[in-house]
Amino acid sequence: MNSDHAFVVVGCGGLGSAALYWLSRAASPYASVLGLERHTLGHDHGRDHSRAVGHAHPALAPAARRTWRQLECLSGQSLLTGTGGLVISDADARPGATAHDLDRHADEAARHGIETERLDADAVAARWPQFRLHGSEQALHRRDSGIVDARRAGATHVALARGNGARIRENTPVRAVHDAGRHVEVVTDDEVYRAEHVVVAADARTDDVLSGLLAQVGRPPLPLTVTQEQVTYYATPHLIDFSPDRFPVFAWHGADSFRGFPVHGEVATKLGQLGGGPEITADGHTDEPDPLRLKRQEEFLAEHLPGFAGPEVSTRTRLCTVAPDRDVVLGTVPGCPRVSVVAGAGHAFELASLLGRILADLAMTGTTRHPIGGFALDRPALTDPAPARGHTSF
Repeated sequence: MNSDHAFVVVGCGGLGSAALYWLSRAASPYASVLGLERHTLGHDHGRDHSRAVGHAHPALAPAARRTWRQLECLSGQSLLTGTGGLVISDADARPGATAHDLDRHADEAARHGIETERLDADAVAARWPQFRLHGSEQALHRRDSGIVDARRAGATHVALARGNGARIRENTPVRAVHDAGRHVEVVTDDEVYRAEHVVVAADARTDDVLSGLLAQVGRPPLPLTVTQEQVTYYATPHLIDFSPDRFPVFAWHGADSFRGFPVHGEVATKLGQLGGGPEITADGHTDEPDPLRLKRQEEFLAEHLPGFAGPEVSTRTRLCTVAPDRDVVLGTVPGCPRVSVVAGAGHAFELASLLGRILADLAMTGTTRHPIGGFALDRPALTDPAPARGHTSF
């Protein structure tokens, strides 16, 4: 294989596959685009049927939705499912925080022209009688939130990229990236690839891949944390009640926080606990579920959403890479503009295709029209990290 390429993408998961596609679309027919994937494409680590599409990042949300719709038109695939999005805050469990948190989210959405609706417990129960509420809860509703099919989206990006001439090498871990002046070297076990621009989308292995380059340009490692999160699919017998046109994607914030999905992808509902997964190394992933988290989920469902539950179909674990502020990492490496980095698919998959498009912009022109300054690698949260804050999406 020719070791010289215009663009190399390291990691072809949710974000990397998007970058691979948009680079293959933007590059000229004579510009070679190569993807290097550590695993076999379609492996289950980090892949799932459903991820929430909401407005965790209101400034980018409209463009993200348009990008998904464009991808659907280009591919003929159905990727987005509208369900509406509901954030419920339990005032009894979180005294003093409910009104402030929901007002803050509503105000931020309004600044970007996104409509929200405030609901009390009675209004929630009237509209969605599936919930069992105590009466002190408050909620915020977004009508056009929903679900993006993460597994189908990644496969669609890969298929379209190959159609544009991009090549992918599977089972090819990247050991290092070096700035060689006029090009960037990407080191694997059996080859050193040279590229005009490299996109690192290695997520949990971001620091492993970048360590040599960051040392080369005199920067410390990125303060990223890898946690293991899990979700459970339940074979609810109440399929109509929890179909996507009758039940929303929801986030519950109380003593514990959860995110739930209607029936989608499998004939089952889906629930996961937000955050709180154990910190692990990139090699520490296990398919064994945490029984304590399962117990808390079951207790929550028994109290607040009994019809959602049913026999456990499966419990899946995935790696989640987070910055100290729990936001996306996206931008070029300070001191090495030929290398771009993206991380945070666990919390930002709703933006995946748009982030891939932005990465193509950065590789092709060095700029983008989208507001990504808050994601930069030299932002204070990465250079002087403080305790993590929560980042809630619908």
